[in-house]
Amino acid sequence: MLNELGIHIQYSFDIQHSALSIVAMSQQRPSRVGEQIREDLTELLARSVHDPGIGFITITRVEMTSDLQNARVYYTTLGDAQARKDTGRALERAKPFLRRQIGQRLRLRRIPELQFFFDENIERLDRVERILQDLQAERTEREAAGTGDEKPPDDERDDKR
Repeated sequence: MLNELGIHIQYSFDIQHSALSIVAMSQQRPSRVGEQIREDLTELLARSVHDPGIGFITITRVEMTSDLQNARVYYTTLGDAQARKDTGRALERAKPFLRRQIGQRLRLRRIPELQFFFDENIERLDRVERILQDLQAERTEREAAGTGDEKPPDDERDDKR
């Protein structure tokens, strides 16, 4: 009976380990395919797409669905809101060509549908960075003026509690 129990425990561990491996592999493949699509799109946009609407564009990331049927392509571009719209329209015009080229480069059963989205995160990070730089500039100006309104850092205070 002890041997049967030992075998059963080992067997269930292998099933759990295999299930964990399958889950980990299923999460890795979409990210690997997404990264390959990002690299291929970057190269195609730089060398093969000659649409004047596509200005200076950066593909920031590609998120794949787990079944590899859809690719959400996030991009940034230089310029104002009008340039962003022009780039979006140009990407939509180039989508069939890009999808065909991706299909030739990747060995997938089905070519994923490409969906393009402007990456707002980069713009938000840039805004936060500008705010932090402005705050640092104000702090430097106050220190240079010697107003003395600042509190010393916590480790320099002589608080006795």
